[in-house]
Amino acid sequence: MVNLGYAQALEKNLAPEIQHIDYKASPRPDRIILTLTEDPSSEIMITWRTDATVTKGIAQIVKVEKQFDYYEKAINKPSIPTEITSVEEEQVIYHHVKFDALTPKTLYAYRVGDGMHWSEWIQFKTSEEKFEKPFQFLYLGDAQNDIFSLWSKAIRGAFKKAPNARFALHVGDLINHSQNNYEWGEWFEASGFIPKMIPTIAALGNHEYVKDSTNHKVGISNLWDPQFNFPNNGPNGFGDRTYYIDYLNCKVICLDSNMEIEAQTSWLEKVLAKNDQQWVIVFFHHPVISAARGRVNEDILKHWKPLFDKYKVDLVLQGHDHVYGRGNKVNSGLGKWNENSGTTYVVSVSGRKMYSLSDHPWMDKKGENIQLFQVITVDKNTLNFKAYSLDDELFDHFELVKQENTVNTLKELPLKE
Repeated sequence: MVNLGYAQALEKNLAPEIQHIDYKASPRPDRIILTLTEDPSSEIMITWRTDATVTKGIAQIVKVEKQFDYYEKAINKPSIPTEITSVEEEQVIYHHVKFDALTPKTLYAYRVGDGMHWSEWIQFKTSEEKFEKPFQFLYLGDAQNDIFSLWSKAIRGAFKKAPNARFALHVGDLINHSQNNYEWGEWFEASGFIPKMIPTIAALGNHEYVKDSTNHKVGISNLWDPQFNFPNNGPNGFGDRTYYIDYLNCKVICLDSNMEIEAQTSWLEKVLAKNDQQWVIVFFHHPVISAARGRVNEDILKHWKPLFDKYKVDLVLQGHDHVYGRGNKVNSGLGKWNENSGTTYVVSVSGRKMYSLSDHPWMDKKGENIQLFQVITVDKNTLNFKAYSLDDELFDHFELVKQENTVNTLKELPLKE
C-alpha cells in the first residue's frame, strides 16, 4: 500500500462542497487509460481503478473482426494491483495490464473488469512497425483549473479535430492540487472516452508534486505513478518521470523539469547521441526561456539547451507559463555554444488559467488569454504544426522542413484550413 504522508494542506486536496461529478471508486472499473510502451507496434499498457473490494482485476483483448461476436474470442490477462489511500481515507486499487505480442497495424478491442463488473468494449489500433505514411498526435498545455467545466472543451475539441491521432501528449499540470482525488476525477470525466482509445503520454508539472508547509517539493503525488504507467527506461531511480518512446520515425523524450536537472542531463545526451530517428521531439513542463513575465528556469537553460543545440532537436514542447509562445531563435545570452540549431520551441496552455506575456524576443508568434490545443502531423521530411483556439480557428500554423546537413527550415503557413 502506498501512503501519502506528506504535509500539503489538507483543505487543498478535498472535494468541493458542491460536486459536479462522481469521483469515488466502486467495483466498476473507471479512470481507464491507455499508455504507450517502448514498442507501440506490438504492445499496449492498460490501467484502470476500482475500490478496494476488487483485488483481482482482468483485462480481455481481441482482434476486431466483421462478425458481431468476435469478442467471444478474447483472451484474459490478470492485472497487477497497486493499492493506495487518498487524503479522504478512501482505499482504492489501480490495476494495470501490459499486452504484448500484438500484431502491428491492427485494430483491437479490449475491456477491463473483475469477471462481474466490466467496462464497455473499447477499440485502439497498434502502430506500424516502421514509418509508412503521415500520422498525427495531440499536444496540450496545462489544464489545471476548472477542468471538468472548461478544459473539457479543449480536449474534446482536439479529439474532434484529429480523431485518428496516435497519442495525446500533455506537458504537465493536468490538475491543480496533486493529491486532490476530485480534480483527478475531473480530468478523466472531462476527457471522457478519449484516453481509453488514444494513448496518453505526460510530463510531470509542478502541480503534480506534493509540497510541504514551506512550499518545497517533497514528492510526487501518489495518484500519479499507479495511474500513468509510462516506459521505465530513464535514468536510474527516476521510474517513469523521465523516459523516451520511439514512435515510427520520431523519438519522443519526456523530462522532469521540476528537480534533479543535472541528473537527467547525462542520460539525455546518451539518448540523443544514439538517436537514429528522423525527428526528435522533447517535452517537459518548465520552458527553456519563459514566455510569461517574471519566470526564469536557469538550470534548464544551462543544462538542457546546449544538448538541444548540439544534437539539433527538432521540437521542444512546454507548458507552465499559461500563455502561447513559439520561436526557433531562442538565444540564452550566455554565448557558450552555437545556438543556431533550428530547434523550434513552443509554450502553450489548454486550461483557463492565464498569465501575462513577457516581451522576450524569442517569440515569433505569441498570445495571451486564449485556450489552445495543438495537432501535429509528422511526415518523412516535414512536420506540420497547427494550434487551434476553442472557436475552431487556427491561431498558429507552421511547417518544419528537414534540410540535408543543415538546420530545419520553418515555413509560416496561412491561418486557414
